[in-house]
Amino acid sequence: MNIIENFNTQATDNLVAIADQFTLQGEVTAVQAFGSGNINDTFLVTLDGSQLQHFVLQRINTQVFRQPQLIMQNMCIFTEHVHKRLQHTPLSRRWEVPRVLLTQDNQDHWRDAEGSFWRAISFIEGSQSFDTMSDRSHAKEIGYALGMFHNLISDLSPEKLADTLVGFHITPLYLQQYQEVLAKTTPHPSPEVNYCLQFISDRQIFAHILENAKAEGKLPLRLMHGDPKINNVMFDTATQKAVSVIDLDTVKPGLVHYDIGDCLRSGCNPAGEEAADWNDVYFDTDLCKGILDGYLSVAKAFLTENDYAYMYDAIRLIAFELGLRFFADYLAGNVYFKVKHPEHNLERAIVQFKLTESIESQETQIRKIIQDMK
Repeated sequence: MNIIENFNTQATDNLVAIADQFTLQGEVTAVQAFGSGNINDTFLVTLDGSQLQHFVLQRINTQVFRQPQLIMQNMCIFTEHVHKRLQHTPLSRRWEVPRVLLTQDNQDHWRDAEGSFWRAISFIEGSQSFDTMSDRSHAKEIGYALGMFHNLISDLSPEKLADTLVGFHITPLYLQQYQEVLAKTTPHPSPEVNYCLQFISDRQIFAHILENAKAEGKLPLRLMHGDPKINNVMFDTATQKAVSVIDLDTVKPGLVHYDIGDCLRSGCNPAGEEAADWNDVYFDTDLCKGILDGYLSVAKAFLTENDYAYMYDAIRLIAFELGLRFFADYLAGNVYFKVKHPEHNLERAIVQFKLTESIESQETQIRKIIQDMK
């Protein structure tokens, strides 16, 4: 589905009018679909202003984020904290945090006549992102980016941010939702569907591993990004160094293990989430080593012994969890993730399950990588 299909025939004019709500300098010259996100509608706005050349315009998916004002509240608190940290302790390299752009009447969002929730964010100029690891030297930079992100908010109390997406990354809840969907539907039998059903059935027991560790006090509640897949890391186009982590809607209290697991899940699968051939899907331990090397170069200061002990479990669990979510959405009729065709979420689920299998087959090696880097 084209990202703009949700709009009427005056789509482009409407988008320009919406972008104008946030324009404090310069005229809007273009608005185009931007990025590859599965949740919000995202556009890049081009201006003719001399100072601000671009910004990102987004329509928040309020079916997913029921209280979008809390996203903006979190984002303002988080970005202000990080800007103060960077002023107090400047880095020796480029690092930017997206800024919230205000409307002409000084609000952090704008609602259109239909009630849609719009916001604008600064664009990281001279940067690009990648859906897969096109250059192995990026591995350490992706790890560095997540480590820097965690480092800069490690002294911000989790209680200061709202939970913008209750239940997000709580694997036992996803398992429960899957079981509820399964009870109400009769999946069309196929080898692919049967594979997914069996795969989930065989692994239900370990869905609780991180939540149990949190409940037992082994893993502390911290702030997390929530979606640190590799295409949310921006790279300087000139230096090819990581310069920012974007997509801050799910920054909220949680476990850093969800982030570590998600970063490695997305970063160590060279075939990518949309792999056409499932035989191409595998977990690359060399990339894992590079990402962890970069991450720990800036994250060691706040990690505990237990944090290391549960890293492997996090990598395995988050790959399984995403597959579970894709498959449940497929069974439910594709109501959460955007799809290009009816079987899309089924195909995505199998990619994640094949990745989980690859992780499981290399458990000893992955645990040794983690142990050797402590």
